[in-house]
Amino acid sequence: MEFGDRYHVSMDFSSPLIITNFKTYEGSTGLKALELAKIHEKVSKETGVSMAVAVQLADLRMIAEAVSIPVFAQHIDAVRFGANTGYVLPEAVKEAGAYGTLLNHSERQISMDLLKASIEAAQAVGLMVVACAQDHDEAAQVLCMRPEWVAVEPLDLIGGDVSVSTSKPELIRATVELHGGNSTTLVGAGVKNADDVRIALELGACGVLLASGVIKADDPEAVLRDLAQGALSARPI
Repeated sequence: MEFGDRYHVSMDFSSPLIITNFKTYEGSTGLKALELAKIHEKVSKETGVSMAVAVQLADLRMIAEAVSIPVFAQHIDAVRFGANTGYVLPEAVKEAGAYGTLLNHSERQISMDLLKASIEAAQAVGLMVVACAQDHDEAAQVLCMRPEWVAVEPLDLIGGDVSVSTSKPELIRATVELHGGNSTTLVGAGVKNADDVRIALELGACGVLLASGVIKADDPEAVLRDLAQGALSARPI
């Protein structure tokens, strides 16, 4: 599977997917981001669980050139080559080695019309899209835009200690049902441990999108191994 114009990545999308959003934390910026991405690569290779990272734009090329796991941009804009100062050009992100991009994250929300245009702009240059939604209704709208994945993250749980898996399992199940059983649903918000991952997968999600549970951990590698164990122990309900 092609990874940018210069890279190739081995990733089985039928297996559980764990995407860590690096956001702009101090511990996931610059050389620390590179170190953290390499830890993801190591754990993914050793456990066989698919992992990816979503990194800051300034770090994207450096990380994409250094690891074999997919690297996502945290955002792109629906612009083409031209006079667009301060915008994120999809072609530039792709050329830097990105596999895909997040869109409409709760910390970078855009209108539904702009989201549709952004998904199309990303896919036009070969970027895979994780489009975020706050709830079931928004997920239904986003799904019609045909991103590769829809990530459901309830706003009230993001960054907290309670996970969507344990507090809102019905949201996961309902969102998965939107996909007609062929789930491309990712879930996030409060995901921190093996049980959170296991429950999400057993409810039909194909993976999780998380951030602080890994980034703020004293031992990110141990957390990633725990999350991987949750993925490996999942049994469909």
